[in-house]
Amino acid sequence: MRFVDRYPIIVTPKLRECRDFWRRHLGFTVVFEATWFVLLQAEGASATLAFMSPDHPSAPPGPEVFPGFGTCFELQVENAAAAFDEFQRDDGPVGLHLVDEPFGQRRFGFTDPSGLWVDVVEQIDPAAGFWEGYVVDAEG
Repeated sequence: MRFVDRYPIIVTPKLRECRDFWRRHLGFTVVFEATWFVLLQAEGASATLAFMSPDHPSAPPGPEVFPGFGTCFELQVENAAAAFDEFQRDDGPVGLHLVDEPFGQRRFGFTDPSGLWVDVVEQIDPAAGFWEGYVVDAEG
């Protein structure tokens, strides 16, 4: 199976707030917008995200309003410190300040208006020996 694109659709009554948040704080642009749906994309089509109103009849079966927990949207960047500085310059609401994690990520995080937790991460070297107790060998 070959995919043309992939993106989550977050069902939320806060469609416009989410659109404005992602445009202002993360530089996403609107690819498509209707009264019930907005599709956003990052520079270079490196990430895509959509928001949909819960009351539109075209909604596929099953998607209730996003409850604001149970999902983490990862955005990997080359330089998390620079991304953090840029996010703060635009008054982004930081939920987790920039930190180097022993498992090998430099990251910061925030919650968007829909309640979606967003982790902005840069891959770095893990602390020596960190993964030794977690890695499963090929034999299982």
